[in-house]
Amino acid sequence: MIKNRWTAGIRIESKLSIGDVPFYKNPFVYLRGVAAMRYQGELTTFNMGFYFDIRLKNQLSLYTGLLVKANLGTDKLSDNDLTKMNAYFYKDQTGTRLVGDYRHRMNYFLVPIMLKYKFKNQIHIAAGPQLGLMYKSWIEFNSDIDGHDATIKDYNREDINKIDAGIALGLGYRLFKGAGWTISAKYYYGFVDVYKNISGTKNSSIFMELCIPVGAGKKLLRKR
Repeated sequence: MIKNRWTAGIRIESKLSIGDVPFYKNPFVYLRGVAAMRYQGELTTFNMGFYFDIRLKNQLSLYTGLLVKANLGTDKLSDNDLTKMNAYFYKDQTGTRLVGDYRHRMNYFLVPIMLKYKFKNQIHIAAGPQLGLMYKSWIEFNSDIDGHDATIKDYNREDINKIDAGIALGLGYRLFKGAGWTISAKYYYGFVDVYKNISGTKNSSIFMELCIPVGAGKKLLRKR
């Protein structure tokens, strides 16, 4: 009998929060002592990678892959946040503080290693560890200066832990039978402090995924 043992495909992922939603539904880096409600607002980022769905037994499979460019971070940093991060406050030539918004951005390679259980009604659940490797980090200042949009990036990679690790939980639905397209939502919570010298800073994000299969492996033909 010939059976699919693994499926490979393209993974498109979006980190999304829109409108006046509760803070726990927004992607953010949690800063101890800072009100997370401040991160409400609109934030959408799109990422792409690839995945492998390896069937282990019956309806149980191993889901893994690589998200090539994952964007994490926070918006609307307060003066207290910037002080903790040892960030620079931008001023004009007269020494007056420039008006604008500060935000923190980090780029990661992400590798989920999750067990996935598929129900007969096309729904699946998944859980397992996720590992991250940070390769770029900066604090970004955005301002309107004399009618011109200005963006300044202050790179702070040396202040960030390169390795991140945590737990991911997912819920999804297969759109077509067989190795069809799947959509899913995933929540990730990191166990490693983002900043080397600031305890209590953790990555925490909600992701929406679209997985498109492009190939499937086969078991060898065997006699029953």
